[in-house]
Amino acid sequence: MVPDKAVGELLAVLGTGAYVVDARGCIVAVNAAAERLLGRSAEELVGGDAHDLLHRNARGESFPRAQCRMRPAFVAGRPAQAGLEWFERSDGSLLPVSWSLAPCGTGDDTTLMLVLFHTQSDPTVIAEQPEPSGGLLHELERLALLAEMTTQLTSTLSVDEALQRLVSLVLPRLADWAVIDLITERDEVWRTKVVHVENEALVPHRDLEGPMAPVPAESPMPLSRALRGVASTIAEPRIYERSPDTGIAVEQRRLFESTGMHSAAIAPIRGLREVLGALTLGRSERPEKFTATDLTLLEDIARRAGLALDNARLYQRQRKVAETMQRYLLPQLPRVAGLEMTARYLPAPDASHVGGDWYDAFTLADGSTALAIGDVSGHDLDAAAGMAQLRNVLRAYAWSQHEPPSRIVERVDRSMLRITDVPMATLVFATLAPGDEGRWELQWTNAGHPPPLLVTREGVARYLTEGNGMLLGTGVNPPRSDVADVLPLGSTLVLYTDGLVESPGHSIDEGLERLRRHAAALAHRPVEAFTDELLGRARPADNDDDVALLALRIGTPPQPG
Repeated sequence: MVPDKAVGELLAVLGTGAYVVDARGCIVAVNAAAERLLGRSAEELVGGDAHDLLHRNARGESFPRAQCRMRPAFVAGRPAQAGLEWFERSDGSLLPVSWSLAPCGTGDDTTLMLVLFHTQSDPTVIAEQPEPSGGLLHELERLALLAEMTTQLTSTLSVDEALQRLVSLVLPRLADWAVIDLITERDEVWRTKVVHVENEALVPHRDLEGPMAPVPAESPMPLSRALRGVASTIAEPRIYERSPDTGIAVEQRRLFESTGMHSAAIAPIRGLREVLGALTLGRSERPEKFTATDLTLLEDIARRAGLALDNARLYQRQRKVAETMQRYLLPQLPRVAGLEMTARYLPAPDASHVGGDWYDAFTLADGSTALAIGDVSGHDLDAAAGMAQLRNVLRAYAWSQHEPPSRIVERVDRSMLRITDVPMATLVFATLAPGDEGRWELQWTNAGHPPPLLVTREGVARYLTEGNGMLLGTGVNPPRSDVADVLPLGSTLVLYTDGLVESPGHSIDEGLERLRRHAAALAHRPVEAFTDELLGRARPADNDDDVALLALRIGTPPQPG
């Protein structure tokens, strides 16, 4: 297991011997001071059981793990300390040490513990002294909390998830209450979270959350100053005994009255360019008031929270731009007599997967209808822009060249690397035209895309697996084949992208079978309801990709003349 980057940085700056262990007590990282004091290299220590390698009694003998004073703390994931113990150096000599340990983040879903140890020159004197009163442990816990804060907050790009992690890290370690006020992109203040520790559980108080008054330009009140980025402050209820000067002060007085907080520490949450909000920690049950030392720690926490929120907001803005661009680039469907046509686009839950899936439908010069569904490799704006380029090239060739789908796709493939920025893509391209005796004839070719699905009105569903060829953009430019079929009256043709059938936890075959069965069961539904229900039922719960879907219900084509 590789320790978190933040944990590694923490070890590097510590001046005393330090190492990190997992819940089993195995060493996962050491610093240079520990290597020097123990006379052992990191290669000798990392991966070994700390108890077996280091722990000895006063006679230099190994002793059972059950007697190890560190062991219970490892298992419980809580701080601990000891005034005198012995570590064995590489030459077999004993090193008298005092140690402290505390949780310092996670790795591979396992709690990590940071162990600091100091050498003792006179073991007899140390043995007679009481254990440290908590100053060293307080500093160790502070360092461990900040390391864990950095690790937890920088590992998500969701604003909501980052706020939830922030609250769970500060409660109940530092306070009984946590309040987060955020300034929205429209410069509105929103009390986003008010959370209280009740019976060791974190309980949100929705009645205290909601919109706040604008940030006043001159108010000296603590939260107003924090939201302007002026200063951090320790506040008490008496500050709000006089008549409030602003709407924010009115809400603050209500907060203190409702929560019973007797002491609160308030710090601005700053991003790289602007103030994003304020973090308030409050104490109502524990009697201690906040101190200047607590305020310094809160400022460090708020600073890390600001960077994490800044990144998350930037990422979500990028996602919104990609989604908006994608939606504007997707076309309006043509009105074709005898066909009911509908389409859907669902963005990925993960913003990094938005932008590559697309559909298209348009009328050709000969009166037939062109249909396309595709997926451009890449993510976000690059994929959305590439999708638009590929669609335009396809439309141009399909309109100007009166050729079967395979020949059109061959032209698109040959030109793609030269006149677009698309590296690779999959595509199904088809034409649908009215035939004899009121039937519709479908002709298609498939460039590495999931096969179209045809569902009769009786609920018989089958995949159109013929006409398969290599995906676009390989540079090979292989010949492609066409396949034709007659679509029954009342049947539904479904073109879709792989996000509807693929997921990390299931095979593609499972996804295809799930889609087929649900489509068959929904065959009697109107095409709009059919499409919505199919997306809701067939899309995997652990889907991490966007989905495009184009569905056509086959009616009676218009008669010539």
